[in-house]
Amino acid sequence: MSRSDTKLFLDALASLVEEVEAHFLWRGRLRDANDDMVLDAAINGQADAIVTFNHRDYGKVPDEFGIELMLPRDVLKRIAT
Repeated sequence: MSRSDTKLFLDALASLVEEVEAHFLWRGRLRDANDDMVLDAAINGQADAIVTFNHRDYGKVPDEFGIELMLPRDVLKRIAT
């Protein structure tokens, strides 16, 4: 993928971002406190998935909220089909 293709892809991805207002905080559920804010945003934004290389620190907690953990490569494969 060329640099310009990467920029186009990231620009298109960024255009899908929606601001999320936090109504509930689910802090303290994960091994790494820095990941709690990502989980909060995913829950409050009713996300279908969290895309991360860091599955270890999330464990099974996202499953409790119906949120799938995905590797970036799996997202790219899904987009490509």
